[in-house]
Amino acid sequence: MPRRTHTSGQRKPRRPQRTKDVLHTEGRPRANGFRCVGCRLDVSADAPGTAHRNHCPYCLTSLHVDRRIPGDRDADCRGRMEALGMSVRPDGEWMIIHQCRSCGELSANRIAGDDNALTLVRLAVRPLRNTDMASRALLTM
Repeated sequence: MPRRTHTSGQRKPRRPQRTKDVLHTEGRPRANGFRCVGCRLDVSADAPGTAHRNHCPYCLTSLHVDRRIPGDRDADCRGRMEALGMSVRPDGEWMIIHQCRSCGELSANRIAGDDNALTLVRLAVRPLRNTDMASRALLTM
């Protein structure tokens, strides 16, 4: 099918094509963040209460990206880290205990100020709900 032309026979000048940097510029959802591997929501890297956001504030899922130091992003595993439980430091700070589903490594991560409070409480009372987990923990001591 031939291209339409105007009555004068001249083509209309084309508009310049828009750039394709939709998700990678400042002010866009993932410019400074990541997409959660658990719930698939976009998460900002900025988190109140911690310098290195490493888990989703909604479902608490993380990726195995840090090796020894928080924020080093030096791990080769890149496996999915599942939140197992909670721990409390002597100074009263709550920590999320994650376990990598690929290599099995455990890590403790600080909670952030914008983490979902209901999800944190559910994680904290999980040993009370599952008595088998608590009895296994007591037997190993």
